[in-house]
Amino acid sequence: MKIIILGAGQVGGSLAENLVGEDSDITIVDSDRSALAELKDKLDLRAVHGHASHPQVLLEAGADDADLVIAVTNSDEINMTACQVAYSLFKVPTKIARIRNEDYLRVAKQLFHSKKTCHTDSKKSEKRGDKTTPNGGFIIDELISPETLVTGYIRRLVDYPGALQVLQFAERKVSLVAVKAYYGGPLVGHALSALREHMPNTDARVAAIFRQGRPVRPQGTTIIEADDEVFFIAATGHIRAVMGELQKLENHYKRIMIVGGGNIGAGLAKQLEKSHQVKLIERNPKRAEVLSQQLKDAIVFVGDGADHELLSEEHIEQTDLFIAVTNDDEANIMSSMLAKRMGAKKVMVLIQRSVYADLMEDTNIDITISPQQITISALLSHVRRGDISNVYSLRRGAAEAIEAIANGDSMTSKVVGRRIMDIKLPPGATIGAIVRDSDVLIAHDKTEIKTGDHVILFLIDKKHIGDIERLFSPSAFFL
Repeated sequence: MKIIILGAGQVGGSLAENLVGEDSDITIVDSDRSALAELKDKLDLRAVHGHASHPQVLLEAGADDADLVIAVTNSDEINMTACQVAYSLFKVPTKIARIRNEDYLRVAKQLFHSKKTCHTDSKKSEKRGDKTTPNGGFIIDELISPETLVTGYIRRLVDYPGALQVLQFAERKVSLVAVKAYYGGPLVGHALSALREHMPNTDARVAAIFRQGRPVRPQGTTIIEADDEVFFIAATGHIRAVMGELQKLENHYKRIMIVGGGNIGAGLAKQLEKSHQVKLIERNPKRAEVLSQQLKDAIVFVGDGADHELLSEEHIEQTDLFIAVTNDDEANIMSSMLAKRMGAKKVMVLIQRSVYADLMEDTNIDITISPQQITISALLSHVRRGDISNVYSLRRGAAEAIEAIANGDSMTSKVVGRRIMDIKLPPGATIGAIVRDSDVLIAHDKTEIKTGDHVILFLIDKKHIGDIERLFSPSAFFL
């Protein structure tokens, strides 16, 4: 696959790093020579200097025979224009744009159109060489809104106290959840095979275990130890029950304090204010005034999230969850560490720079959130070969959770009509669950995969992603 990434910033650079080495031809475009040079020094890719939406620059990048253009510059307008140029001049099959501005997202259905949704007449005009856009908008096949993705990610963590990650598949029917095993959990100190005995009416499967940062292959005889990071998969309605086997269940959050009134902070406050007691701290007085008018139940304060006096006055020691989501990593880290020291029960911090995320492992920060990894997860599902409908990048890009659709039949597919125990999975790959129509089937050795099944896999080493793609790519020549 020939992929052009427009923008060598944190998202573009991280995406390139994830894709290089996966048998794809990667070209990255940016107007910042130093950013391009830095990427070229460490990655095997082609770099083109120039304005991402200029036709000549796109031509130099190889847009005339590209399979995919991913526009993730810091400018929504450049991303939109670049995708339109890629469609109108070069007929690039798939175009993805990062759009952050709420005004654009609010009218997305009127403003953006996929080539698939264009009227039939557009195909005729395309053959005639007509370069106009049929629906009067931008032709973009997929919009990625990082703020919306991050807001949804945090909301799931709020809904499941104690979870480190909550990833949903197959229209939210099944979830993959990461939790830390603690002393006192019913299953801690016992073999995985005991899970069925503890929960005879709830089906779940442990997909992966990480012990002191290293993967441990989950088998029936594997003993769960305290401090293990356990990834389990279950029907979404059973998440809390399974979590209770690995740690003492935490009470639902009631009092939540959010620092940062940007798109993420404001979006979270809007979603949570009806069901929680929400306080929001915003440094900018004008923005705080706007938010106070928009939010009906949340209380908005003008101030600094790292202001000891403000946190004390607002009884930080009674706060169940403190969430720092400003666009300043240092401010997020400092305010979260102070809040935790002053008695906040749990803190979450948004961190853009990966080097800071590494440093947080040995602190009292409970959960770090990487907007880059969340955004990249949304992009990867469009990059993967085979019928891959959902991808989550995990453990800073080292592992992946994948939702693949089984197509074909027993003559053309390597998985359809076969029991899981007979499928040649790559090392470290685990099939955790199958969604068949509206049913969630937790995977067992004798479970047979059928056409149309949504298969949820966990891959501890993404270097084997090509094997998974080939496994779920039907071939008329396969026997």
